Amino acid sequence: MSRLRAMSRRRSYDQYCSAARALDAVGDRWTLLIVRELLAGPRRYTDLHADLPGVSTDVLAGRLKDMERDGLATRRRLPPPGAAYVYELTGRGRELLPVIQALGKWGEGELGERSPTDAVRAHWFALPLLRSLEGEGLVEVRLEEGDFHLYVGVEDGPVYGDGPAPREPDARLALDSGTCVAVSRGLLSLADAVRAGRIEVGGDGPLAKALREA
Repeated sequence: MSRLRAMSRRRSYDQYCSAARALDAVGDRWTLLIVRELLAGPRRYTDLHADLPGVSTDVLAGRLKDMERDGLATRRRLPPPGAAYVYELTGRGRELLPVIQALGKWGEGELGERSPTDAVRAHWFALPLLRSLEGEGLVEVRLEEGDFHLYVGVEDGPVYGDGPAPREPDARLALDSGTCVAVSRGLLSLADAVRAGRIEVGGDGPLAKALREA
């Protein structure tokens, strides 16, 4: 049996419990972090590998195969001129968003100070900021590490994306990484950060107005 096939073979807790069944599907190392990346929409294998520092190519390929088998993700070929294969979440895979958000909320206190060996990507702050926003609309976020955008209140499609917003956003947030980390760690609310002048809010949409008036 090849190494990849051995890695892709399902292991089960063999317990008649919904939590155990869920962990059968998503409890392996890296699976939920792959879901985090795919919440941004379709991603190429090379992009996933670049944004999951520390994962080996064999493990990433195996996890993606498992996710396809379990109905959490699909693989498709982009039409020309792209002609590349991308992975994306299924509807069932996207249902893991509140699970990841709950884990992120629970883990706020575990962040502590950033270690020199800790990798970071700007879009890893997307889900913590999304937990702090209410309403509906497109929000563009500008950090020192890079820009990303959030789709607030959406029920399907991408939850966030890298780079500037693809259209005129309802709100623009400009903040430094220290403020973003404080919000991510639960030490500072978004509203308090705006009131303290640590977040600059731009835009004329309802989201921008709500943040300025909070």
